[in-house]
Amino acid sequence: MSALAGKTAVVTGSSRGVGAATAKLLAADGANVVINYRQKAPRANKVVKEIEEAGGKAVAVGADLTDAEGVRTLMQTAVDTFGGLDLLVLNASGGMEADLGEDYAMRLNRDAQDDALSAGLEHLSTGGRVVFVTSHQAHFIDEVETMPEYEQVARSKRAGETALTERIGELSEKGISFVVVSGDMIEGTVTATLLNRARPGALEERREAAGKLYSVEEFAAEVAAMASADVETGHIELVGGADDFLSRTAR
Repeated sequence: MSALAGKTAVVTGSSRGVGAATAKLLAADGANVVINYRQKAPRANKVVKEIEEAGGKAVAVGADLTDAEGVRTLMQTAVDTFGGLDLLVLNASGGMEADLGEDYAMRLNRDAQDDALSAGLEHLSTGGRVVFVTSHQAHFIDEVETMPEYEQVARSKRAGETALTERIGELSEKGISFVVVSGDMIEGTVTATLLNRARPGALEERREAAGKLYSVEEFAAEVAAMASADVETGHIELVGGADDFLSRTAR
């Protein structure tokens, strides 16, 4: 029997892309999944339908992560619908949007992640896990420069990772583990598309440096695997293209 059978997971930003693919994999492993979306209810409901048609259990919950009340409703819905909360996958991110304010990247990628963890901790069970999803461009930003178009997002995501990592002691006291999953640019994601549009050739440049860029499904499989992997709290799983970044940190 899967380690996730009967467990309940909240996956933020899961109406599309890596979040949706991760949610489907968790559901296939027996988890009850809460699909989170900010605006696109039909898209989230489609993910729920696909999970249910495959024999899984899921519910869609609209919540803007920058709204503290909405985030608490998101976590409470997991408990009300499925009886508990065992896994929190902090996948949602952004900051390249031009219409949400100059501070949006930091509000979403640092402040909202911290708020989501606090809200989740009100319900997470002993033995539960928190998985934070990030990029190599963000994880290594203090040692390796990234493209100017992404720097603000990268620094905000790094700030979010740091803020969450600083709470590992608090999590351990509650019997909850924390894992980071970091990946290179992912083929087919909104972020990769926007970056390639802002800087034509960016994707090809990363392909050459990394040797291969993961697809949404391939990266989601790595995220889902870390939901129950036998690793110590604080573990950082570097997925694809990490050697290039590690070599540049050593220079």
